[in-house]
Amino acid sequence: MLINLEKHPEIIEKNVERCREKGILLPTFSEMVHPETISDEIKEKLKNTGLWDVNPVNLYRITWHNEPVEKGGVYGGVNFIEIPKQITGTKARIIALAGKFFPCGVHKVGATYACLAPALVTGNFDAVEQQAVWPSTGNYCRGGAYNSALLGCKSIAILPEDMSQERFNWLKTVAGEIIATPGCESNVKEIFDKCHELDEERGKHIVIFNQFEQFENYLWHYEVTGSAILEVLKKLGIKDELVRAYASSTGSGGTLAAGDHLKDVYPNIKIGAGEALQCPTLLRNGFGGHRIEGIGDKHVPWIHNVKNTDMICSIDDQDCMDVFRLFNEPAGKEYLKSIGVADKDIENLALFGISGIGNMLSAIKMAKYYELEDDEVVVTILTDSAAMYTSRLAELTEQQGPFDLTEAAKVHAAALMHQGIDNALELGYYDRLRIHNLKYYTWVEQQGKTYEELNRQWYDRNYWKDIPKLIPQIDALIKEFNDKIKK
Repeated sequence: MLINLEKHPEIIEKNVERCREKGILLPTFSEMVHPETISDEIKEKLKNTGLWDVNPVNLYRITWHNEPVEKGGVYGGVNFIEIPKQITGTKARIIALAGKFFPCGVHKVGATYACLAPALVTGNFDAVEQQAVWPSTGNYCRGGAYNSALLGCKSIAILPEDMSQERFNWLKTVAGEIIATPGCESNVKEIFDKCHELDEERGKHIVIFNQFEQFENYLWHYEVTGSAILEVLKKLGIKDELVRAYASSTGSGGTLAAGDHLKDVYPNIKIGAGEALQCPTLLRNGFGGHRIEGIGDKHVPWIHNVKNTDMICSIDDQDCMDVFRLFNEPAGKEYLKSIGVADKDIENLALFGISGIGNMLSAIKMAKYYELEDDEVVVTILTDSAAMYTSRLAELTEQQGPFDLTEAAKVHAAALMHQGIDNALELGYYDRLRIHNLKYYTWVEQQGKTYEELNRQWYDRNYWKDIPKLIPQIDALIKEFNDKIKK
């Protein structure tokens, strides 16, 4: 089974007792998709709880439906924006889900919960005796450390040393341990190496929740993010034939799983996987370092369904950094207002983190590549917000000089209006197979996966379809666990 649901009764009882002591109940996948079904008792508690508070009730804010307020919000519609065409330069509509309003400000809190909760309710993780290890290029370890704190578990956050200072400062408030590995965003192998080292040192005292290989990550985005996108498209009344593309960075492969859900509903939709041009792993089997924080690379994630991917979009990290300045510097906002961008849309620019800008640029490339028209739609994801990257503005000013109206006009013209279809590759069958085969070197040679399962991912038509079928079983286990807590 791709997700381990074998039960260990003695550990389950320990976990139940820990949750009972701390007043913890766990949301189901169904409740994360449909938070309106959550009990009134939980909703009342949320009315007195801040969005970032380390309070177990915030587990029930692991949904795209949170009211967009810092404290006291309950639930509403899915948080999303439509990016103005004065910014995208496309005929097509580009719609983006906004991750800022998850607890700790990042959608990865959902993927980490999806990894931790099944292990907790089956006893495959001992919340009393074991530490939860969260290997990450930034946001995943934030979400994992936060959820561990909510559940009263000890945690170890692993992330590259070159990640933003805001990440490290915040992690110090919730993580049990923080380990900074050598390098930048693209140094994923160093993270894996540290996990192996910890495994040898601490063995049974830790459980490693590796986002790049855990199908719970895939499952959460397939079900929760995918369902949220479908809800937005329905709300906007967009006809099926006009839903044309979904763009998301490769990252851990998790967020791309929402595209698999969309393709089940819209068979003709194109799924685009974004990466940094400075590390074009999928585009050119390439390597290198880059500054698009939050996406990771130099390998193909085990949970990336490559056979369902239609396009690779490699994004220049300089474009991302320039647009980040455009969206956040006073001169940038002034310039955008002067070309007709509405005040509300300028206010929404705070919803874009650096990887969210990368996702938007991938969406622009897809819209231009497929020559999409005015009523056609591309969907993408804003994984976090500007909040975790403000120190980058001072760094960029020091490196590149002040950002004035002239610089704003240059960035708008070059990085947005003239974002082209260069470094974009539409994938044929053997292009996909070439990328899929790259998994061998990381996962079979280095990480202990089998050649047989690698082939199953490609040739077994039920391999990926069977993963979402586990949701009713997981939800039943969570309900059973909650019932024990209440006794």
